Amino acid sequence: MSHKHPVQVIAVTGGKGGVGKSNVSINLSLALAELGRRVVLMDADLGLANIDVLLGITSARNIGDVLAGDCSLRDVLVDGPGGIRIVPASSGTQHLTHLGPLEHAGLINAFSEISQDLDVLIIDTAAGISEQVVSFIRAAQEVLVVVCDEPTSITDAYALIKLLNKQFDLLRFRVLANQVRSEQEGRHLYGKLTKVTDRFLEVALQYVGSIPFDEQVRKAVQRQRAVFEAYPRSRAAIAFRQLAQKVDSWPLPSGPRGNLEFFVERLVQA
Repeated sequence: MSHKHPVQVIAVTGGKGGVGKSNVSINLSLALAELGRRVVLMDADLGLANIDVLLGITSARNIGDVLAGDCSLRDVLVDGPGGIRIVPASSGTQHLTHLGPLEHAGLINAFSEISQDLDVLIIDTAAGISEQVVSFIRAAQEVLVVVCDEPTSITDAYALIKLLNKQFDLLRFRVLANQVRSEQEGRHLYGKLTKVTDRFLEVALQYVGSIPFDEQVRKAVQRQRAVFEAYPRSRAAIAFRQLAQKVDSWPLPSGPRGNLEFFVERLVQA
């Protein structure tokens, strides 16, 4: 068997909407690209197709066309800012967990086609804890849970972690505090979450830091640009740079677990 190039697959999630998940996905992608990583960002939020809206991108094709055999995944990839490539969302993608054997094979082929020119696959999952969200998270190697200072953010993140732990034996979660007013607030949010996970679950949470609340983020969204690219010296962009350096040091999965085909196998078996 030929040696497959390992790809870091990171699912960005939050258990609820409004925590800034898509913004984190986009800006982390750009910050990793700045470090020289070849990044593909997959918009797995099928209802909303958030990334297209946030970046003002329109795409003629999506992953549904790949499954139908009409085109390859390369044809679907859209060039985003900073050299990142984007797999646009499609309303048809929700059937990923119910693929027939042919489509199943087609999806594996689609991803193995691009795996040689890819270092990191970031998956922007939908809000909530639907079956489809869970299948993407289970298939990824790293789960980045985004929390913010909203009344239900910690309870929703806890519900997601509990479900993934109890039903699917996931043990490791990375936690990012978003839109915080201070570094202390980020640590405090993380503390609130570990207080309940430590009591009721056998999981390992790792705090990866925080992204500050920054007016420039809102301005960038209004301009349909990523803050990292529109305001590279903003507080948020600097924090995304620090986050990317941490993410870049996470260990790469070794052996077959590390290749993209294995990710797709897990995705469709979910």
